[in-house]
Amino acid sequence: MPATYTNPVYPFRPPPELATGEGRARVVVVGGGVVGLTAALDLARHGIATILLDDDDTVSFGSRAICWSKRTLEIYDRLGLGQKLLDKGVTWKIGKVFFKDRLAYEFDLLPEPGHRMPAFVNLQQYYLEEWLVEACAASGLVELRWRNRVEEVEPLPERVRLRVSTPAGSYRLEADWVLACDGARSTIRERLGLPFEGQVFRDRFLIADVLVRGMDLPAERRFWFDPPFHPGQSVLLHKQPDEVWRIDFQLGADADPDAEKDPERVRARIRAMLGPEASFDLEWVSVYTFRCRRLERFRHGRIFFVGDSAHQVSPFGARGGNGGVQDADNLVWKLAAVLEGRAPESLLDTYDLERVPAADENILHSTRATDFITPRTEAGRAYRDAVLLLARAHPFARAMVNAGRLSTPHHYRATPLSTPDEETWAGGPAPGAPAVDAPLPDGGFLSQRLGGEPTLVVFGALAPAVPGVRILRVPAEGLAAERWDARPGTTYLLRPDQHVAARFREPDPARIADALARLWGRASAWARRAA
Repeated sequence: MPATYTNPVYPFRPPPELATGEGRARVVVVGGGVVGLTAALDLARHGIATILLDDDDTVSFGSRAICWSKRTLEIYDRLGLGQKLLDKGVTWKIGKVFFKDRLAYEFDLLPEPGHRMPAFVNLQQYYLEEWLVEACAASGLVELRWRNRVEEVEPLPERVRLRVSTPAGSYRLEADWVLACDGARSTIRERLGLPFEGQVFRDRFLIADVLVRGMDLPAERRFWFDPPFHPGQSVLLHKQPDEVWRIDFQLGADADPDAEKDPERVRARIRAMLGPEASFDLEWVSVYTFRCRRLERFRHGRIFFVGDSAHQVSPFGARGGNGGVQDADNLVWKLAAVLEGRAPESLLDTYDLERVPAADENILHSTRATDFITPRTEAGRAYRDAVLLLARAHPFARAMVNAGRLSTPHHYRATPLSTPDEETWAGGPAPGAPAVDAPLPDGGFLSQRLGGEPTLVVFGALAPAVPGVRILRVPAEGLAAERWDARPGTTYLLRPDQHVAARFREPDPARIADALARLWGRASAWARRAA
């Protein structure tokens, strides 16, 4: 198959432990995919050195995760890669749903202007992984060990002992903390005997990267139910860079995966979709089934499961890769704070408290989408088709269509790290919600100024003196003030992951100090008063 991308091959370098037999590290990241590389880079941005182990020597084959959501783009902007995604990727916000041969309706995922990042950017996973590898190497704090495979895992009270095999032999590595980012077939999860809870759906889907030069279609998500070119099934189409198009064909539960991957069979499906005269080449083909499941807990002592090693969802909705990146965004600042002595170790328990509900939200949406896309009964199919017919003319029915509810950030509503509101608010991001972007008078955007440390966003007032927090002053008028329900004196305390920890109508130093203590997982005066 022709390729628009050539995978890099990273050199194997014998680690020093091969001479000594064993070594020690503060943090070991297992898995060099998007999630593991993101976690390692984020730790480096916090000044924390890591060893990253990966059993391969290159980035992913095929586009795999391609739809990067607004929240994920903001995370990468903080890590220094946001502009690269904007420059290379395909920006989109419009989705269209078709039933048979007609448009049922379309939707706009970001109808309001004034955001640094778009609703989504489509970019093949291999590009992002390559940039992450380069950024990790440039940081000087990530030791990338290619073709280093974890064979054994021994959790101990104060550390984790790993046995690692390489082409030059094996060694032992002890780590204070381990981030298991080794994907859906996690070796660490398998070695610890940890089961997934959830379900596996029987329907199979064909996924293909197709090089189609000159295809004149806008950058938008297109989803077909029962189209004439693939009757009785569904199809999803996305535009990617390099004139590569991502096409997903529903095949049914009885499809033979090996037969369906035959290039001529794939080409016949694509000709039926694009027309007999279409000129195209196949780049990558795979067949998959849906899995909507998770571990009971994501923290196991000194081991954290992050991304697909912790949870799996169907690809419709772009919740897998985005959810994994947001796992890393949640965990890393807490681990860095513990390693730096800024927070007690108990802060790390909130990774479970916050990201398990986030995974449940993604699994719920993915399961509902799968049930709608692949009805299990004739009655279910009749209901789906009736909803799609109604959606053409009646807006109420559009809310009932589920072609994959697209990824949005989780609100940590029940987290112990947030200080509940004491005043009345008509809007604005509530405690636990992610920060809302808006343009600033100097031409920049609020999201670009928030950074990766606790920040007080103070609207139009003198900033209070509170140790351990950065101050960002914002005018008390304009779009930012409107979106944050702000007036002069309104103050928000943001966590290092840019979620709201607390908000106040007046910048009271004592209340802010209490909220900051709570953010770090310490007993606060507010908590004592509430008790």
